[in-house]
Amino acid sequence: MSSTMWVMVVAILLYTAIMIYVGIRCSKKNKTTDDFYLGGRKLGPLVTAMSAEASDMSAYLLMGIPGLALMTGLAEATWTAIGLAVGTYLNWLFVAKRLRNYTEKVGAVTLPEFFSKRFKDDKNILSAIAAIVIIVFFIPYTASGFSACGKLFSNIFNMDYSVAMLISAVVIVIYCTLGGFLAASTTDLIQSIVMTFALFTALGIGEGVIGGFGNVFANLKGLEGYLDLSKGFDVATNTTGSFGKFSIATTLAWGLGYFGMPHVLLRFMAIDDAEKLKTSRRIASIWVVISMAIAVLIGVVGYSLMKAGMVQNYDSASSAETILVDIASFLSKVGYIPALIGGVFLAGILASTMSTADSQLIAASSSVTRDLLMNTFKVKISQKTAMLVARASVIVIAVIGVFLANNPNSSVFRVVSFAWAGFGASFGPVMLFSLFWKRTTKWGALAGMISGGAMVFIWKFVIAKIGGVFAIYELLPAFIIASIFIVIVSLIDKKPAIEIVNEFETVGK
Repeated sequence: MSSTMWVMVVAILLYTAIMIYVGIRCSKKNKTTDDFYLGGRKLGPLVTAMSAEASDMSAYLLMGIPGLALMTGLAEATWTAIGLAVGTYLNWLFVAKRLRNYTEKVGAVTLPEFFSKRFKDDKNILSAIAAIVIIVFFIPYTASGFSACGKLFSNIFNMDYSVAMLISAVVIVIYCTLGGFLAASTTDLIQSIVMTFALFTALGIGEGVIGGFGNVFANLKGLEGYLDLSKGFDVATNTTGSFGKFSIATTLAWGLGYFGMPHVLLRFMAIDDAEKLKTSRRIASIWVVISMAIAVLIGVVGYSLMKAGMVQNYDSASSAETILVDIASFLSKVGYIPALIGGVFLAGILASTMSTADSQLIAASSSVTRDLLMNTFKVKISQKTAMLVARASVIVIAVIGVFLANNPNSSVFRVVSFAWAGFGASFGPVMLFSLFWKRTTKWGALAGMISGGAMVFIWKFVIAKIGGVFAIYELLPAFIIASIFIVIVSLIDKKPAIEIVNEFETVGK
């Protein structure tokens, strides 16, 4: 390994050491499982905003979106980014404050627990089903994060993929098991800063090496549809695509997913003062718009870098997800300072992965320990034992994720896309109706949760294969079906008890 490569290694090791140190510091503040899973509702507005967005903007921000833009042009990547930006803002605007107030009023620490307490579900059927949904979709979601880390280190350091992926998973598990939600949120703030630096610097260096954006766009002139938001261009097959109004609508549906993302919604619940959420909303919305715009532009610049031979020739969007890794590799051959910057790039990718994986592990762990073991099966254990079980469940879930991430050829973007649809359809409609329609009943919520999650699988693996108008992103039809089920079943069911209605009306908007 060259001396400049060692500079990159040192930068990454320093970054991971800081993450573990934060976990150790935060572990001293975890006295109860409520602290472990929600940080005692003590987050400030900046940490709330940036931890929510860093945990949301997983490896697809620094790997998935740039790779997609590079190999398919602006259409799909841009409309996805727009959908996510709009969804982010609407989620903060409508859901954040009411969810924060509602969960505090009913004493809910997890999302499944909120659903059960909202509808006075004494048997915790809603909580159990919601916990299972979280486990089912979060494990592959977490696995995609581990996979991104594996690609990162195996490519740049010529390591075995499995070894690289395992080392990354171990680091994430260490600070999660030590510090819980507070550690995840604090490290997410740090990670968002590193991610931002990596995005800006990668774009600046890429554009500078090519000789300016004029040359970047000149290199794209022969690719008809590449810069067209209604067409797109398949670089692998050298053909112009088509991205019509129907495709745009279904891609924008990515934004619907936010209403059901447990790791994002938990941040709303954890802020110390609901009135500070307005500040958090502004910070989060601005950061998301800027970061995703830059991620798309990195992909556009990446095409010129590929043609100039400064990065490898990619044959698919999946292989192009290593674009930032390859830029870092290029920098490592220039000198010590560029190598240090390249090390920060890699830390940025690691940050984007860690910031999501840690939050997912905490949410999945809470589903196993609190929602299933303690609430559903009524297992009586002490706070000390509950903490041990919580930490053990983080490790077990991570181990399963490692096994699922064993395929280095899986696409980070596509795996995240499916898990995103699963959460968005299972929880999104239920969340909105729970917060804003007092006629919603327990059985209506349960019907929506089950139908939404099931339709994601049915549409993805059965209906979409028909092709044509049916070949759309599964989140949109599944979200609509879930909403219909909630309304119909709730109207057929008897009206909610007066106690539930009064509680609904007294929660601050």
